[in-house]
Amino acid sequence: MADKKRVLILCTGNSARSQMAEGLLHHDAGDRFIVESAGTKPGQVRPEAVAVMKELGIDISGHRSKSVNEFAGEKFDYVLTVCDNAKESCPIFSGQANRLHRNFEDPAAAEGSEEERLAVFRRVRDEIRTYLVAFPPKA
Repeated sequence: MADKKRVLILCTGNSARSQMAEGLLHHDAGDRFIVESAGTKPGQVRPEAVAVMKELGIDISGHRSKSVNEFAGEKFDYVLTVCDNAKESCPIFSGQANRLHRNFEDPAAAEGSEEERLAVFRRVRDEIRTYLVAFPPKA
């Protein structure tokens, strides 16, 4: 739909934070946004991210990590960076994309038992959801 705003969510690996953000924004506000995510150094979608999103009834199991280069030349209304590294290395997108940044802890770096790692993923997922509730911010 032409009235939907295009959003690109960037992180380093496109494996956890940006994947969860994409799933959340699509689920919670997909009537208003076309959402994509990518990474500056894409890896693989983390199974923990898939698991904690499934707890909310959001299926991201079909997602894949994508390079930001796949979106070169495309126009976005918003480019959200969810980690400091992606903010520093974010390419310039054509058009008048509003660039927004909020750093979230990298849950992929969590150590410990599976339950301890999942707890970090849940916390970061919930922090991202709280952030996205107010998206886009009022000028």
